Amino acid sequence: MNAMPEPIPFKLQWPDADLRFLRPHLPEPPKLPLSEVLTPCAAEWISATAEGAGAPPDYVLAALLTVTGATMGNARWVSPWKGWAEPPLIWSMCIGNPSAGKSPAIDAVLAPLRRAERPLRQAAEAEMAAWEKRVKLAKLAQEMWDKKARAALDKGNPPPPLPKEVDAGPAPHIPRLVVNDGTVERLGVIAQAQPKGFLQMRDELAGWLLTMEARNGGSDRAFWLEAYGGRSFTVERLGRPPLTVGRLAIGALGGIQPDRLNDLLTKASDDGLLARFLPIWPGRVPVKQPERFASDAVADAAMERLTAMQMPLSEDGEPRPWFVPFGSDAQAMMNDWRATCAEWESGVDGLLLSFIGKLPGLAARLSLVLAAIGHAFDGEPDPVQRPIGQAELGRACHFIESYALPMARRAYGAASLPQSERAARRLVGLIGEKGWERFTAREVRRMQRAGLAGMAEINSALSVLEEADLIRAVTDAAAPSGGRPQRLFLVNPAIHGGKV
Repeated sequence: MNAMPEPIPFKLQWPDADLRFLRPHLPEPPKLPLSEVLTPCAAEWISATAEGAGAPPDYVLAALLTVTGATMGNARWVSPWKGWAEPPLIWSMCIGNPSAGKSPAIDAVLAPLRRAERPLRQAAEAEMAAWEKRVKLAKLAQEMWDKKARAALDKGNPPPPLPKEVDAGPAPHIPRLVVNDGTVERLGVIAQAQPKGFLQMRDELAGWLLTMEARNGGSDRAFWLEAYGGRSFTVERLGRPPLTVGRLAIGALGGIQPDRLNDLLTKASDDGLLARFLPIWPGRVPVKQPERFASDAVADAAMERLTAMQMPLSEDGEPRPWFVPFGSDAQAMMNDWRATCAEWESGVDGLLLSFIGKLPGLAARLSLVLAAIGHAFDGEPDPVQRPIGQAELGRACHFIESYALPMARRAYGAASLPQSERAARRLVGLIGEKGWERFTAREVRRMQRAGLAGMAEINSALSVLEEADLIRAVTDAAAPSGGRPQRLFLVNPAIHGGKV
């Protein structure tokens, strides 16, 4: 006769549990080192812009970094040493609730860009009107030639030569410094016509990133991965020949709500695309009437300097970037910085690991962008006039270490934790959602939740929560007679907000 399994105790005494698994993992936002990384005029403009918009200066700086990099585009690249070159693109993700001030801050930075675009568009629209007239004349010339050609052929004579008026020429391109939306096919056409590049602004990043994989068999995602790196890309177009862009350089800027970011962290592919964004999630600023506003004249003058940066021509006549080199002092600092980043990678995984892995490249890009901001706002030399030195790279590294990396830990929340702790937090959430007072590993597996679908992940989470005294393993006395007893887990009432 089989021995009866050990019964489950009716009342358990729970020791003090590790309650950090019950609290959201949300570090406080770091302090923005504005005056430490920017030139005086640029820092003052950001502060005044933020106050006038009623928004945190963090959002203004994020937008300015992205707009500056996208406006430079392929006109200026940075090259720490031979074989390593980076475009100045810095993608920014402004995180916050609808009333956090994201849109006013971004709009304030986009305003001078749109003002700079306006005369370019007006000139191109005048060319377009003239071209449309030529198209009408070309159509008439073609019709007249067709009649003459048919008459000549009827008489057995060769057709007359085709007049030059039948060719209206290619349609002029309407310049776009900022695009709010567009298919990959359309963006590819713009990128080919504008080799310098441009900015894409998205009001809501989450929907764009989540639907990217579903479109065109995931090729949209590949397009954007190359757009960040300024690499060559061929856009396949339905019913038309493929289009190849030599250096695909597009900036990306937008806002996202915290809840939508959480969805993104659990549902998006882990191919490094999300880690390419600089996440900015500051605290709220007090509501008050602004006492100062930024100068439009200062912003327009800065934008004029940025748009004036043009691409030189290569030996075969094709536009190419100016490659701004590192000085020897900056090269030595970059070697130390890469070693520091490698140390930060220890003990982390997932999205934060991917973000840290890109910090050397981000530091190189940021050093060029900060130099360009100094040129635009404070009249410092164009970056092509001197190598990137220790001062520029030092400001970039300081910004990343004191602000960008702590902000990434805040923004990614549980996604920045070790895999075992992330799994444990997911399991706590599932227990609370289902109201379980007891459960088995098999029940967890049946839920097929992200991060808890396999037994390796589930066992890792169970081990962490047992160690934290939030669950306890016991033998299930209700197992079928003669069958193997199930391993059952009892839940600490603290998970459900009860008393232990």
